[in-house]
Amino acid sequence: MFENHFGDYKFPQDLKTMSLAEMDLLCEDIRSFLIEKVSKTGGHLASNLGIVELSVALHKYYKSPLDKIVWDVGHQTYVHKILTGRAAGFDNLRGLDGMSGFPKMCESEHDLLDMGHSSTSVSIAAGLAAARDLKGEDYAVVAVIGDGALTGGEAYEALNSLGAEKTKVIIILNDNGMSISKNTGGMSQHLSSMRTSKGYQEFKVAVKNALKKSPSVYKGVEHIKDTLKYAFVDGIIFEEMGLTYLGPVDGHNIEDLLNAFSLAKRVQGPVIIHAITQKGKGYEPAEKNPGLFHGIGPFDVQTGKPVSKGAGISYSKVFGDKLIELAGKNPAVVAVSAAMIEGTGLSRFSEIYPERIFDVGIAEQNAVSFAAGLARNGLRPVVAIYSTFLQRAYDQIMIDVCLNKLPVIFAIDRAGCVGQDGQTHHGLYDFSYLSHMPGMTVLAPRDGMELEEMLEYAVTLSGPVAIRYPRGNSTNFEISGRFSGNNYFMVNQNPADVEIWASGSMVRRAVEACEILNKKGYKVNVMNNAIAFPLDEAHLLSVKDRAKLLVTLEDNVLAGGAGQSIAAFLAQNCPETEVRCIGWPNTFIEQGDTEKLFERYGLDGKSIAERISGFIEGKA
Repeated sequence: MFENHFGDYKFPQDLKTMSLAEMDLLCEDIRSFLIEKVSKTGGHLASNLGIVELSVALHKYYKSPLDKIVWDVGHQTYVHKILTGRAAGFDNLRGLDGMSGFPKMCESEHDLLDMGHSSTSVSIAAGLAAARDLKGEDYAVVAVIGDGALTGGEAYEALNSLGAEKTKVIIILNDNGMSISKNTGGMSQHLSSMRTSKGYQEFKVAVKNALKKSPSVYKGVEHIKDTLKYAFVDGIIFEEMGLTYLGPVDGHNIEDLLNAFSLAKRVQGPVIIHAITQKGKGYEPAEKNPGLFHGIGPFDVQTGKPVSKGAGISYSKVFGDKLIELAGKNPAVVAVSAAMIEGTGLSRFSEIYPERIFDVGIAEQNAVSFAAGLARNGLRPVVAIYSTFLQRAYDQIMIDVCLNKLPVIFAIDRAGCVGQDGQTHHGLYDFSYLSHMPGMTVLAPRDGMELEEMLEYAVTLSGPVAIRYPRGNSTNFEISGRFSGNNYFMVNQNPADVEIWASGSMVRRAVEACEILNKKGYKVNVMNNAIAFPLDEAHLLSVKDRAKLLVTLEDNVLAGGAGQSIAAFLAQNCPETEVRCIGWPNTFIEQGDTEKLFERYGLDGKSIAERISGFIEGKA
């Protein structure tokens, strides 16, 4: 539909000459196009359906790439990509070697940075604008940030600095009342009061009508706005921070948005335009369940139901169900989420124990320090955060938790390769950034059953513990050997040619490689390195009695990971044992189907067997 109706247009240039009526038709076609394409590839649908008119208005008014548009997080840039000539890329959206679901500088000059994490856009935009002013250049700098991202501390730090410096930046607040889950907290309540204030909205309409008649009226209104704003809404925080606040504006009305942009241009200093949008707009299933359609796999367009992903229960669900069980046995167990209750499998927990779950918003640092406070006062907090986002709380884990030896449990979801979300979302670094923290225990389950066992074990520990597990469904092993607070052999413990130490999701691949190597006549032991840190020194020192070669496998970058820690220990304490490490290279791994990425980087069972054969035969 999209190609046929707009195939002769060249975006964004031709958008400049479109009438309002033509742009409204364009928005309808974009929504149809997104629903059709994302239903086949999966992706972030609801947020993009909600930002169609806003994206069109931005590219209509501003002259990208001369004017700089910074998209917070970046998962809502699908419309931006269409409007900058990348509609053809949607056939392989988020696929291996395909178009990213986030801004990528290598794709287009309209993408200023590679993005993927929340709450950074205002800081980046402020830096761009400061550089612009120092260089004597003339162009607009626009930051598009959602109300969910506004719960992140960095956003407030940037607003505070920007208000003091008075640097001219246009901030578009895309307010749909949600991040992934429904937003909570004081800012959410404050924005809600502004959305629903009848007096304030009537005042805004009056101002807009006056401005249409005479732009000079703006100067007459300017001197009384400080008095008027308090008459209608209590405590407009943005004005207090030194920004001019404009809104609320209907984020689905292109004319209103263009008028707001025009007004913002005349204001001296930073401006925030508050645009109200509906997440999932135009597609009923996404409107009714925007959380499900925030990031969704392939789905049936007619019903909105996801296409079957096959048998198995996700690690997130295994975690959530087990935590409910543990909470039922131990009243001290509580859960902490950073705006990811649904994504981390805590939805049922929040229904059963609403008073024992705390959602602090997109604020990972706050989540960890808050959990430290809970633990210091006798509770057993379980902090559920994706691996890539937990990176943002490194200092709080180190100082507030580890230094104080507090029993905080970190449930690290999406650890390792996560596939189609790509570079900014792979959880390939947590072994590395947790391994050197004094007192931290790091566990990696081989399957869903072991995740349950590790959670039971974790609540018995008196210090911090991290359990990192992958994205996707868990398949339980039938091979004997279970976790009981120790590492153990999956296959053999006899004299062998090689002993493989595998952690987490790599255990399955180690067993596959073992089977291939056995058929080639090699003798192989496989150790489930379930407790990655601290190192299992006793088992490591005894490797020399079983094998001359030790191979480590991990779903983590090699730099600073489990393998390098093992190699360093043995080099110092048992130099006769040869060690080879297999893991991800120390680079940013691209997007793509998870299994295809493992194959590309030689981390599937067959490739591992070939690499180990080379090690044994001295060919590698």
